Amino acid sequence: MYKNLNRTQKRRKLSQFIMFGFFRVSAAINGIALLIIFYFLVARGWRAITWTFLTQPPMDSMTRGGILPCIIGTVCLSLGAIIAALPIGVASAIYLNEYAFQGRALRIIRLGINNLAGVPSVVFGLFGLAFFVVYLKMGVSILAGALTLGVLTLPVIIGATEEALRAVPETYREASLGLGATKWQTIYRVVLPTALPGILTGGILGLSRAAGETAPIMFTAAVFFTPSLPSSIFDEIMALPYHIYVLATAGTEIEATRHLQYGTALVLIVLVLGLNLMAIIYRARLQKRQ
Repeated sequence: MYKNLNRTQKRRKLSQFIMFGFFRVSAAINGIALLIIFYFLVARGWRAITWTFLTQPPMDSMTRGGILPCIIGTVCLSLGAIIAALPIGVASAIYLNEYAFQGRALRIIRLGINNLAGVPSVVFGLFGLAFFVVYLKMGVSILAGALTLGVLTLPVIIGATEEALRAVPETYREASLGLGATKWQTIYRVVLPTALPGILTGGILGLSRAAGETAPIMFTAAVFFTPSLPSSIFDEIMALPYHIYVLATAGTEIEATRHLQYGTALVLIVLVLGLNLMAIIYRARLQKRQ
């Protein structure tokens, strides 16, 4: 009997060692791939990073000058998308997890949300073009692009928020209701504060995706060239992902702008990492307060 127990324990330890080894190797591969990509961009794009490059608009068929309008445009679109999508996504997740009847209809809705998360971004771009730009007559503008990116990030935010709400122990809800709080008071004062770090994780993922998308904004917000900065949400803008695409495929001097392409890609990665870092620091502070 003891021999059988020892054999079972050895099998469990072996399987655990194999699985943990697999997870470590997978994490190492992802980390190494990220470092290789970052090194590749730094090695080829660092020469383009100058004060002029970061503070001036493109000039001379975009072979000289900088990318300031692109940086401003990317920040406006990314933040606009999160401002539009985060409240709607959180509200939808609260309804689905806390109020909706857990039946077949809800399973179909969740299946639809999961499928939307896998839809190619160009489809969202065509939707934004047809609905926001043409039907609502917003034109090619920051508002149309931000709303399109907001729709794109909604499935990610809803999924992450639902997972965060499910992770809140049921005893928290029962204790609050037992003290006489209403269901909404329980959600607002107990469930949401506890789930907030997970909700912010969904927001970070949505922000990262919105900042790096090209197809949705090329139909709804971004233009080939505009030297001036936007003055309202109805102005068209330049954006880093679309600018990289233009330099690499449609520019008049593709080879002459090769270092600018890598430099722009490097700035985009640093910008996304910076926005994510700020959100992660804020999330960490919230977790410490809890």
